[in-house]
Amino acid sequence: MDRMTPQDWTMATGDDDDSDASVVVATRPKTKRPPLYKVLLLNDDYTPMEFVVAVLERFFGLSSAQSFEIMLTVHKKGVAVVGVFSHEIAETKVAQVMDFARKHQHPLQCTMERE
Repeated sequence: MDRMTPQDWTMATGDDDDSDASVVVATRPKTKRPPLYKVLLLNDDYTPMEFVVAVLERFFGLSSAQSFEIMLTVHKKGVAVVGVFSHEIAETKVAQVMDFARKHQHPLQCTMERE
């Protein structure tokens, strides 16, 4: 097959000017990323620190050292972000933590907020 020169292209398309009106550009629709939500653990004066560490390890897959650091942050600052997730996952984790705390008779509070 012979290669077309720019002059051949102009003759074939009937395009005499330099506009790109005959060029078709394929576009993909841009999909938005879903909003993310921070899962927060709130301090209280009754839940044992060991229980908080256990919750962080069990439901957030954190190491003992990471869990201990976050527990101290909750204890000192009153609140800490324990993870950032999609809405459904954040909602599930909050429910799991709250259910687990209630079953063990602790007033531990876990919430979520949009990032």
